[in-house]
Amino acid sequence: MGAVDHETPVYLHQLPVPGEDRYASLALVNTRFTVSHGLVDLLEDAEAAHLWLVRHALLPDRVALNGRHSGRLRALREALRALFEARAAGTEPLAEALDTLNAALAAAPATPRLAWAADGPRRAAVPDTGNPAAAALSLLAEDATDLLTGADADQLSECAAQGCARWFLRSHGARRWCTTKCGNRVRAARAYAARKAGSP
Repeated sequence: MGAVDHETPVYLHQLPVPGEDRYASLALVNTRFTVSHGLVDLLEDAEAAHLWLVRHALLPDRVALNGRHSGRLRALREALRALFEARAAGTEPLAEALDTLNAALAAAPATPRLAWAADGPRRAAVPDTGNPAAAALSLLAEDATDLLTGADADQLSECAAQGCARWFLRSHGARRWCTTKCGNRVRAARAYAARKAGSP
């Protein structure tokens, strides 16, 4: 595969949601969303999946991604969505979702290393780079594991706006929408419904 065209149609540029800058796994779950003309899937084929991984610094541009790898990435996305839903609802997820995440974690296990920087020694984990696509999946699965088991897990929420299925990290308990755009859309719909109900 040659160099990737990093330009995308304007309608694919969604406003980022809180948490996506810290968790690539959250951004992965949000690669499927609805716009006015229908469903958009940023991972619809191997080329699109490759572009997404490159843009998130998870895969070198020169590394090709085949259909099997892109299929595994989409499967991981759906597993993460199910795991996020289970975490938010306080229920146990389906075993299949856990198996998918754990398989991605095991696909390119990280090797412990001792790193020594200017501020002293620290433990580091270096992912297996023999298979860059598997390493990307493993990094995403590890990122999701950190999110689901860390302090931010209690802030994990699905947008309450109708038609929006994006997940975000709440900055405060009352927040219900992933972006102000969704919040404004809900408020406008409520105002319209109130006006319509009040008119003779």
